[in-house]
Amino acid sequence: MSAEAPPAEETLSSARPVRGSLPRRLVGRPELGAVVGAAAVFVFFSIVADAFLQWSSFSTVLYASSTIGIMAVPVALLMIGGEFDLSTGVLVTSSALISSMFSYQMTANVWVGVGVSLLATLAIGFFNGYLLVRTNLPSFIITLGTFLILQGCNLGFTKLISDTVSTKSISDMEGFPSARKVFASQLTIGDVEVQITVLWWFALIALATWILLRTRAGNWIFAVGGAKEAARAVGVPVERTKIGLYLGVALAAWISGQHLLFNYDVVQSGEGVGNELLYIIAAVIGGCLLTGGYGSAVGAAVGAFIFGMTNKGIVYAQWGADWFKFFLGAMLLLATLLNWWVRKRAEESK
Repeated sequence: MSAEAPPAEETLSSARPVRGSLPRRLVGRPELGAVVGAAAVFVFFSIVADAFLQWSSFSTVLYASSTIGIMAVPVALLMIGGEFDLSTGVLVTSSALISSMFSYQMTANVWVGVGVSLLATLAIGFFNGYLLVRTNLPSFIITLGTFLILQGCNLGFTKLISDTVSTKSISDMEGFPSARKVFASQLTIGDVEVQITVLWWFALIALATWILLRTRAGNWIFAVGGAKEAARAVGVPVERTKIGLYLGVALAAWISGQHLLFNYDVVQSGEGVGNELLYIIAAVIGGCLLTGGYGSAVGAAVGAFIFGMTNKGIVYAQWGADWFKFFLGAMLLLATLLNWWVRKRAEESK
């Protein structure tokens, strides 16, 4: 046993970002490619769109970034842990639908619906994680199944209960104003209106970064993503870590779902399909490897910021919306290539 321990420890320690001199640490940071890409996108749209540099425009960019970033951060942690979740887009919608329909049908304070939605969303996240660790099936297959189940339930139950594909309005129900303040209000900072989702986003970034870099759970996340069997051999609770990561994704989906509900009052049951790819793209642009064991929450946040700048920059430049996916795809490829180069240089410098 003693002869096998050093390789396992070496494998686990290599999953963390490179340490050493400042230049070496910078080159070894997973978010370096995303930061360079974000700077390039910012300069580009600053030149081609005059309105892009206005404070009101920046507020809009931050809001668009936060709607993706709230989910991209826990998805990045999940990818660092070596897993995927293809159900995240529809899970956001499911969370909103549960809150709305429970409150409306039970004529209850909307906070009751919010609480029921939290429990139900966490239960779905636990189901994904538990099924993964009990069966050892690929997370791609398990969460693809969950995606299809949730998509069918969203449409089926909404039509069954409301006779339409959207929920009934709950804006006149008790508790709606206070819930809207928590999940969908605006804050005035100087002359700029900032959506509260930006604060939720920043809070999740700070929490996820602290977990990854300052806690034992962060060591476990890097370990199970980089070398699961080696991690298990040195006592890392692999199953508990993976289930916890899926619960984190579910919690963020609940936050996003409540914003969706209280920002628009009604929810379309078909929403959310395809958003799971945007969350994964933001994480990959931010430096997460598809193989797991490498990445950062800050990188995923920068990836989401690139999404927001591209999404709104095309509008301010008065281009066709069709160009959005072109820019997003180009950024994905460029960031991936840069991250590959950075990772290669970091490994060569060890």
